Amino acid sequence: MSPPLTLRNLTSTPIALKVIERYSSPAATGIGAGLGNLASNFTSFTNNVTQTIGVKLPTGPTNKELAGNAESFAREEVDIRVEPFTANHTDKQTTERAPDEVLRLTFEIDDQRYRIDVPLPVRHTRELTCLQPDPRHKLTAIYVPNESYLSILFSSNLDNWMHDLADHTPISALSIPGTHNSPTHYKALVSVRCQAVSPREQLNNGVRFFDIRVQPENPTDPSKDGLILVHGVFPISLTGNKYFRDLVNETLRFLDEHPSETVIISLKREGPGEHNDQQLARIMRDHYAGDESRWWTEPRIPKLGEARRKIVLLRRFCLDDDGKHAHDGRGWAIDGENWAYNTPNDRHGDVIVQDFCEVLETENIDTKIKFATEHLERAGCCACPDDDNAQPPPLFLNFLSASNFWKVGCWPEKIAAKLNPAVINHIAVRHVMSGEGDWGTGIVVCDWVGDQGDWDLVRCIVGMNGKLMMRQRR
Repeated sequence: MSPPLTLRNLTSTPIALKVIERYSSPAATGIGAGLGNLASNFTSFTNNVTQTIGVKLPTGPTNKELAGNAESFAREEVDIRVEPFTANHTDKQTTERAPDEVLRLTFEIDDQRYRIDVPLPVRHTRELTCLQPDPRHKLTAIYVPNESYLSILFSSNLDNWMHDLADHTPISALSIPGTHNSPTHYKALVSVRCQAVSPREQLNNGVRFFDIRVQPENPTDPSKDGLILVHGVFPISLTGNKYFRDLVNETLRFLDEHPSETVIISLKREGPGEHNDQQLARIMRDHYAGDESRWWTEPRIPKLGEARRKIVLLRRFCLDDDGKHAHDGRGWAIDGENWAYNTPNDRHGDVIVQDFCEVLETENIDTKIKFATEHLERAGCCACPDDDNAQPPPLFLNFLSASNFWKVGCWPEKIAAKLNPAVINHIAVRHVMSGEGDWGTGIVVCDWVGDQGDWDLVRCIVGMNGKLMMRQRR
């Protein structure tokens, strides 16, 4: 039997559970069973198509969706209050008659009622339905079935989620979704492709950190600005070179359309050929990041107000002599150069990194999950200083990525299929239960977000800015 229902409030507003309704599973009725079989057959069909031609088709909701005219077999009025950023372990069982029942929960929040059905019919998260016109809040539910754990957080418009955050907030205090090898959504080798959708689609859906690897195309010619996008020694596309210039232009267009936002770009030199970091530094300074109105290249963590409508450069390359003397000898761009390889936890200047990447066997995925969730806790226990002149917290970088080309179960997509849900579950159930800090996540650098429209992990990361926003409003 599942444990009793636990409610966790990750918002700044008290929440009260008012009504519990219980429904038989839709699959238990003739129509529901038919729909369930249809869904199952369609899923089998799409899986066969995927295996045959390598193209994924959307599968849609499961057969847990209640019909509009469904009738409950039990209804109970309750008054279970959950204060902001607390959990309430109730005595309410999630099932009474069968393990596949559906529970309909009605909450009262600021004198309005909102409803959610669990288990959720689609993935991990879903927005609550407001039962009155003109809802005051947008709320997202995360449900972990095996622990009967329902967490509720504020929803944000993912295309401009930084809009409501205060200008004086250091960007290192934010919970920021990021992507690893961000532009690798093209047809490519299985170990090279790390993303399901384009960088622009990632930006539209809340991603604000790009991990980019480039190869200088003409490193000895200072008049040339060509930087080829690569992953290790491989190009990111089997259909021809893709260029950093196009990615930058698309990012700047997005920022022009969403001036409240900023995008952090971590840049590293990779790829075959004769080139070095100093050549990359010169190309970046002379051809890309020289415009201070569009790029943040001071060697310190900026406040959000300083970074809006700009690309913040985190460099993973060495500087040439001119770069070393920039900004009165303090250097150029945020220094992310030379953090420890394959590290579970390494501090490098203003950056603290989890980048354990050598998951050589599927059994090591659990180790990767452990390191990733431990790093979430380090980030979550930090608090943004109240003094605007105080030292900002470090920039926590938490890479969820890992791969082993020679092991099918350790390809980026396969690892993401296990790691991303594990991180969602951790955020929902265990993240910073001590109550310390701002409960942020730092920068969480993901593989394969947005696959078939699945932005659950991104939505959860953005939602964890809630406690920071509550402190700022005081």
